[in-house]
Amino acid sequence: MSDAELLTLSAILAAMVRAATPLVFAALGELVTERAGVLNLGIEGMMLIGAVAAFAVAHADGGILLSIAAGAAAGMAIAALFAVLALGLRANQVACGLALSLFGVGLSAFLGKGLIGTPIEALPALPLPGLSRIPVIGKALFDHDILVYLSVLAAPAIHLFLFRSRAGLILRAVGENHDAAHAIGYAVLRVRLLAVLFGGAMAGLGGAYLSLTYTPMWVENMAAGRGWIALALVVFATWRPARALLGAYLFGGVTILQLHAQNWGVGVPSQILAMLPYVATIVVLVAISRDESKIKLNAPACLGKVFHSGR
Repeated sequence: MSDAELLTLSAILAAMVRAATPLVFAALGELVTERAGVLNLGIEGMMLIGAVAAFAVAHADGGILLSIAAGAAAGMAIAALFAVLALGLRANQVACGLALSLFGVGLSAFLGKGLIGTPIEALPALPLPGLSRIPVIGKALFDHDILVYLSVLAAPAIHLFLFRSRAGLILRAVGENHDAAHAIGYAVLRVRLLAVLFGGAMAGLGGAYLSLTYTPMWVENMAAGRGWIALALVVFATWRPARALLGAYLFGGVTILQLHAQNWGVGVPSQILAMLPYVATIVVLVAISRDESKIKLNAPACLGKVFHSGR
């Protein structure tokens, strides 16, 4: 390959990593939430609230760390609202999640009304010494900002938590059989509340990445369906963090390739190419749903079920 082709390949790989990062955050957060037996469909809304909060702080020169923290805190705050309704008041989780998603879309548009189209300086890249100099993959994989590295490290950290720690065992037990977990003395609602708040913080980080680095500016509805793709990724990954990370990069690759296909002059309408990530989501879900035994084997048994402590 020529030097120009290698540079192009490196740029495509780097773009795939950036496109996948918000999906990684959102999918891993929802994975932990669902492992605890809670189905939160409000990822899209939490991402948007996190995005506008992080951007507002950055626009006010609040600093990198404060901006990132604001995004996570905003996502967590919206998740807390979901927890009050779904866990405290025992409302239907599907209905609450859908309402939360719509609420997040509207609230973020209102809060960000005065910020539309105002650019900010993107988070600085932090090249890893030595690794960033590797041909092709150096710039693609080891020359990103702090949120990209954090998203990659989150997958093994969550895996260790879920499958190598006592707290993770308790969380999975709550998701598998909340009545049995309650009977032996575990606080089911507390565990689920913490899982929901963690999922909200991760979705907020995904939104923060969109407004602080990926764009970087505030645009209404900038999540553009990524929250729904993250939900599909959890099922695609069969509730495993490593698979969720891989799936996010696959979907990120589809997103970037459709953009490059438009630049290469592929004889397909741009609107059709823009649909590819979402078509891929539907195809994956259809393919997975054909094997019901695999889903039942891996899905938490109490997913979406209301817990009644008075039993």
